Amino acid sequence: MVVEIEGVALHLAHPDHIDVEWVGQQEAMRQLLAAWLVVDPRDLPMSPRLIGKPGVGKTTLAYAAAERLRQEVYILQATVDTRPEDLLVTPVIEGGSKLRYVASPLVTAMIRGGIAILDEGNRMSEKSWASLAPLLDNRRYVESIAAGVKIHAHPNFRLVATMNDDSSTFDLPEYIHSRLQPQILIDFPEREEELAILKQNLPFGEDRILNYVADFLEQAHAADERYTVRDGINIARFASKLGASEHGRADFAYLVRTSLLETLGEEALRYAPHA
Repeated sequence: MVVEIEGVALHLAHPDHIDVEWVGQQEAMRQLLAAWLVVDPRDLPMSPRLIGKPGVGKTTLAYAAAERLRQEVYILQATVDTRPEDLLVTPVIEGGSKLRYVASPLVTAMIRGGIAILDEGNRMSEKSWASLAPLLDNRRYVESIAAGVKIHAHPNFRLVATMNDDSSTFDLPEYIHSRLQPQILIDFPEREEELAILKQNLPFGEDRILNYVADFLEQAHAADERYTVRDGINIARFASKLGASEHGRADFAYLVRTSLLETLGEEALRYAPHA
């Protein structure tokens, strides 16, 4: 799709479609939807940030919340190399000296009134965040120097940033920190919630394997280890594949121990339940 803004043709991105369902932690879902709510014509939606350890489901929560609002979803993966033009509009040479201006997923969401998920936002540099400052306050616009246009956000546009709580990320500049509110913390799910997530992602998984992995995660969480349900999905998936490759002849203890060892390493074995 192509739209024209201030005489400049912008080629829009396609929305993302993910087959996910949010399981458990309904309070986090309630807070996110409340932050996006507009309660008065003079009110504005907030731009919250979801914070938690890698793999706890921050992006899943953001996508599932957007699905509940029945709006298009656009995901932009942030990295340390993300530039302002990657966030806004990128000029692309198209045949000879002609330039084609390609809108980012975030700008496309602004134009179409969708929801933008800025994934792992605290991996970006301050220079990139600075280009979004006017979007995150009551101005609600961005300026693309590359295309020479100012782009205003549709009233239905919403934004959420997910941020990993680990040492590989940057601290946010204070002027951005104050704009990305509220801060919604995503913690490890309870055992039964993690088991439900495992079953949702691996509907073909053997119950014995899934329960074993849920027990492992529960013990790891109790020891404040950073293993997440994403790790659990990989353990259960590999154990299932090992079992299938052995045509059901492999010992259960061998399957789960080998999968745990090869997925997370020897240090994870200390939390392995008795098989």
